[in-house]
Amino acid sequence: MQPRAITYSRNVFLPLTTVCHNRCGYCCFRTPVQEGCILEPAWAGETLVRGAAYGCTEALFTFGERPGLEPGFGEYLERLGYQDILDYCEDLCIRSIEAGLLPHTNAGILTCREMARLREVNASMGLMLETTARVEAHRNSPGKDPEVRIRMIEEAGMLHIPFTTGLLLGIGESMEDREESLQVIRDLHRRYGHIQEVIIQNFCPKPGTPMAGAATVSSEEICLTIRMAKDLLPPDIAIQIPPNLADASELIECGVDDLGGISPLTIDFVNPEHAWPQIGELKGLVGEHPLKERLCIYPEFISKGWYPSRLEPLIRRLQQNVQDRSDY
Repeated sequence: MQPRAITYSRNVFLPLTTVCHNRCGYCCFRTPVQEGCILEPAWAGETLVRGAAYGCTEALFTFGERPGLEPGFGEYLERLGYQDILDYCEDLCIRSIEAGLLPHTNAGILTCREMARLREVNASMGLMLETTARVEAHRNSPGKDPEVRIRMIEEAGMLHIPFTTGLLLGIGESMEDREESLQVIRDLHRRYGHIQEVIIQNFCPKPGTPMAGAATVSSEEICLTIRMAKDLLPPDIAIQIPPNLADASELIECGVDDLGGISPLTIDFVNPEHAWPQIGELKGLVGEHPLKERLCIYPEFISKGWYPSRLEPLIRRLQQNVQDRSDY
């Protein structure tokens, strides 16, 4: 029997701002409103062009949740010529398309109307559910209310947005909480059919954060959660792990399907202390499994036509490029 293929995408990671209205106990990404808290448009544009030259197919846009609620943020944004962070995101998505990269946006909590707006310039979008449990790490983070996040994932389904979500392990939840979280994701997908991948991500302690001394999750526990996800989720949902945070070589056989976005150009700004494996190293991580490159929108959603018409020429071209690539 042929071993199942393990997929990945080549991306560039662009954090539009590090300002965030949440105060999660494990996060080192968030910074106060200050000079340099917004990604410079010139750097972003140069990175998009360089990413295309490196063979990347995806531009991952992420930023702190609802930064406009933080006093003083709007003033810095206005200096760049934007009234709202979504204006900036939309503009960079358009520049990404022009550079030859498919945008994928993780913007935190958005309204249905805001998602509908960004859908017109994105191939896919995402929001980590993290957990359905109410944990101490989220006590000062209104955007991490499980009901709020579940509602947004549901609305993404109503809008036919190819969507990524996932669990964050080790932030105070139990194994029963993880099971409940996976069941919620399963039920949403059964209703709307829009979840293309679920990330099983392990929390990594960060110096200077309230959870700096918290225990990490073992590989055995990550494996158990992956196996649970395999049992509970429909087979058309890919199970993803971040190979810079966990030992993929140990976890592949637990049921991993995908290694997520790997950047040959940019760092993981959310976990800057953990370098990406180089694309040439991925084959060694997956062992006997075939390694296949993919786009940020999965083939079944391309077949369904779940993308804005303006993206069709780029999707078709990049789809052919990844099929023709003979690196592995």
